[in-house]
Amino acid sequence: MSLFRFVWKNIKGNLVRSALAFLCVFGVSAFFMATMIISQGSQYSMQKGLQSLGADIIVVPYGAQTDIETALLMGKPSHIWMPQNNLQIISAIKGVAAVSPQIYLQSLFQAACCSVSETFLVVYDPATDFTVTPWLQQNLGRELATGEVVGGAYIFSPDNDGTIKLYGTTLKLVGNLNPTGTGMDQTVFFNIDTANEIAKASETAAASPLVIPQGKVSSILIKLGPGIDARTVISPIYLNIPDVVPVPSPDLFGTFRTQMTGLLGSLMVVIVLAWILSAVLIALVFSMSVHERQRQMSVLRSLGATRDYVLKLLLTEGWLLAACAAVTGSMCGVALIALFKTYFSGTIKMPFLFPSFSSLVVLLLINAAVSLLVVSVAIFFQATAISNLEPAQGMRE
Repeated sequence: MSLFRFVWKNIKGNLVRSALAFLCVFGVSAFFMATMIISQGSQYSMQKGLQSLGADIIVVPYGAQTDIETALLMGKPSHIWMPQNNLQIISAIKGVAAVSPQIYLQSLFQAACCSVSETFLVVYDPATDFTVTPWLQQNLGRELATGEVVGGAYIFSPDNDGTIKLYGTTLKLVGNLNPTGTGMDQTVFFNIDTANEIAKASETAAASPLVIPQGKVSSILIKLGPGIDARTVISPIYLNIPDVVPVPSPDLFGTFRTQMTGLLGSLMVVIVLAWILSAVLIALVFSMSVHERQRQMSVLRSLGATRDYVLKLLLTEGWLLAACAAVTGSMCGVALIALFKTYFSGTIKMPFLFPSFSSLVVLLLINAAVSLLVVSVAIFFQATAISNLEPAQGMRE
């Protein structure tokens, strides 16, 4: 009889013991996989958001850093303003390759004149933009015309006619940006001409008019020249422009990164404790059947099986249960997050974009390796003791 066949018969022969060991590993594996997916998904989402933003530095009004992060990360509308003439000052700083302003607005809440409720609206300048324009050139081959908008991944036409309505103005939705898992997915982008057209029409067509302060912008995006250190540009901004804060893109979403680090640290402590408790429980379950296993293995020894074969048999049984439980638990963890990702993202107030398939495979392998290690530690000493028993002694006890 082959080793694996013998192991399988042993597992089926004591379903209670096998089921308890399986459930221990299954539960912790599912929790571990779900936790790591949430962590990686949030980091992946922030990375995609920064790539879509395309800026090396973003300049915001003093005290508005958190509002900007929340707006960009979670799509929460924000009303922040600073003088537009800051653009000329920044563009004159050595090392700045491009600057582009953005204006942040919002649609009305549950108003008949708006197809989308409280959606983040971003107005950009086509002449200087480097956030939306690259996508437009690649996918449309042209700029947006007046009356056209492009939406994030979650923006759609409610009537399936390719249009949306904002402040009583019907606009053509010409496309959707790639998903990022951030607030950009529920953002509508349009140029300043369209914004002015909407504002003018809203005076009579909307429940509340859209007001765009003249000479004001919400943020200024900066792209640096090749090899330019962000610090050489940040210092002149602080010196020459009052009441603004330049935020390097690697430091953007710092508050949310700190929150995620704290949350992940707490969850990892829980996971480690769960693995320890599982190892103790598996060892306890295994010890409950020591007497039965002694007799069984002693019979094998008397029939010619070596100590190494008996040890391998016992460890293989644990490894097989651990591997099956780790794979099954991991798949359930993935399915759980896939089904409730919106709920989890809203609960922890963090963006989320499902990690790539290769990342999931790596997590699965890590999960399986940890499971095998924990089970090996849990049963190794007792398996060694059983395999070292002399056949006659084992059958007498």
